[in-house]
Amino acid sequence: MFRFTWPAGIAIWVLMVANAFAQSPAPSAASPTASSAPTPAKSSPTPSPSPSPTPTTEEVINSLGAADLQAVITLLKNNFTNPDAITETELNRATVEGLTIRLSHGVMLLPPDSRGEAAPRESSSAFYSEILDGHSGYLRPGAFTTANLQAMDKKLGEFSAKKVEALIIDLRDSPPTNDFATAAEFAKRFCPKGKPLFTLRKPAARQDRVFSSDREPTFQGLIMVLADGETAGGAETLAGALRFYDKALIIGQPTAGRAVEYSDLQLPSGKMLRVAVAEAVLPEGRPLFPDGVKPDLPVEMSMADKRQIFQLSVQKGMGPFVYETERPHLNEAALLAGTNPELDAAEAAQERRRRPPEKPAAHDPVLQRALDVVTSLEIYQKR
Repeated sequence: MFRFTWPAGIAIWVLMVANAFAQSPAPSAASPTASSAPTPAKSSPTPSPSPSPTPTTEEVINSLGAADLQAVITLLKNNFTNPDAITETELNRATVEGLTIRLSHGVMLLPPDSRGEAAPRESSSAFYSEILDGHSGYLRPGAFTTANLQAMDKKLGEFSAKKVEALIIDLRDSPPTNDFATAAEFAKRFCPKGKPLFTLRKPAARQDRVFSSDREPTFQGLIMVLADGETAGGAETLAGALRFYDKALIIGQPTAGRAVEYSDLQLPSGKMLRVAVAEAVLPEGRPLFPDGVKPDLPVEMSMADKRQIFQLSVQKGMGPFVYETERPHLNEAALLAGTNPELDAAEAAQERRRRPPEKPAAHDPVLQRALDVVTSLEIYQKR
C-alpha cells in the first residue's frame, strides 16, 4: 500500500503545477546568419557522444528532497505572476488531484449517493461455457458470485463426464468485487488442498485474513488462463494463485491491479471518498495491488473487439471468432448433385470484390493462442 507523507504531498502538488504550466513556449536564441558564419576547417569526423535522455517532469520532481519541495512552494508564492492563484485551497486541491493520479485505483472521488456502487460494465458478466476442439473446456466465469460458482461447478462435472483434458478459464470479463471469500471458493476448484490461496492484508488495522483451500481440486488437468486490463479483484487472486502453484499458463495482457477491498467514506459535502483499505497478497508475499498479474504469453487485443465477441458468443459460441471458415471442396456428394462448391465459392468471392470492402470479422487472438498452446502440448506429449 502507498504511504503518504507531507513531502510526498508537496511533490504531488509540484507535479500538478509543472504540468499546468508546461505549455508555455521557451524563448529561443537567434541563430547566426549564413553570411556571418565562418567556414569550418576540414577535419576527420569524430563520433558524437550519445545524448542523455531528457528526464521527465515526474522524474525531476521525484528527485527533489523535502527542502527543495518546500522551497518550490515558497518561491512560487513570492514570485509567480498571479500569487492569488496559489492559495492554501489550491494547494490542497492540487494535492488531492495528484493523489488520485499517483495512487491510481487506490483512491477515487465519487458523487453523493454512490456508496457501494461498482463501476458500470458493458458486458453482462454472466457465466458462459462451451467445449472447443472437441476436448478443450472453455469457462468464462464472469462476475465472481455464488450463482456463477454454482454454474461453474455444474459445468466442471459435465466436462469430467465428457473427458475434457484441458481447460481455458477466461477471466477477461470478471469485474472487481469485495467478496474475496467467494473468490477463494473459485480458486479452491483448481488449487491443491491445504495450501494458502492468498491473504487479505489490512495494514491500518493490522489485520491479516488468510484464505486456504479445504477441499480437493475439481479439475487437475492442463489449464490456460486468459486475462487483460479488465481482469480485476477476485479474478486476479485466482490467476495469481494458479500461477503460484504452477497450475496454469496466463495469456493476454496485465490485469487491472485492483485486488483490493474498498471502504466508502463520506465527505462533509455528501460526496464519497473510496479508499483501498486492504490488499490481496499471494502466498509468496507479493501484493497484487497496484501492478496486478503479468501474462506469461503477452497477446494484445482491443477491449472493444473483446466485448463485441463476448456479446455475440452468447448466440454464436466462441468458435466463429477463433477458427477460419473451411474452403469448400468438390466431393462425391457434390458430383452426384451436379454442383461444384469450389466454383460457387470462387464466384461468390468475385461478387464480394465488386462490393465495397466489408469490415473484417472479429477475431480473438488471445483464445487462439491458448488453443494453439494446448494443441502443441498435446502433440508433444504423444511423441
